[in-house]
Amino acid sequence: MSPNRTTDPLRDRELLLGVSGSIAAYKAAELASLLMKRGARLTVLMTRGASEFIGPLTLATLSRRPVVTTLFDPDSADVEHIEMTERADAMLVAPATANTLAKLTTGLADCPVTTAALALKPSTPLIVAPAMNTRMWEHPATRENLRKLKSRGVLIVPPAEGLLACGTVGIGKLAALEDILAALEKTLA
Repeated sequence: MSPNRTTDPLRDRELLLGVSGSIAAYKAAELASLLMKRGARLTVLMTRGASEFIGPLTLATLSRRPVVTTLFDPDSADVEHIEMTERADAMLVAPATANTLAKLTTGLADCPVTTAALALKPSTPLIVAPAMNTRMWEHPATRENLRKLKSRGVLIVPPAEGLLACGTVGIGKLAALEDILAALEKTLA
């Protein structure tokens, strides 16, 4: 059953979708499509690694906005990453790689996704949906990064168990899109 358009917590919300370099990046296209169908206004930001898995044109077509793939736009004097975070109601990073989680934890801002996350207003929710190999998910560094992010109020949508791209079965698959949307809805309701 689809949500009522007049009471949908995603309708008319300004959302940032950060996509990092996981094989699960292809699922960002379906996620963007679902968000747009729900009436959200969506800006997609991608890491260079994400662009290796899915083309920015796909996400630009679905979001009906240019995709941010670089921190520098030679045709603009605007400080785009600050402006977009000023109007954002929430930021979702899906998929979030172990590398992106580490950058978010340390405040490293070297790509559009991590720079926008660092520039978010303190009141703007940040939700991350990790996707990675099981050993990376279970590594003490990743576990510590997740603890730190949670302590700062970042909502973590944990990965699912299943067949991973490497051919093994374990925890690390991107959570079901319904679960990611439910977390976003709950945050914005």
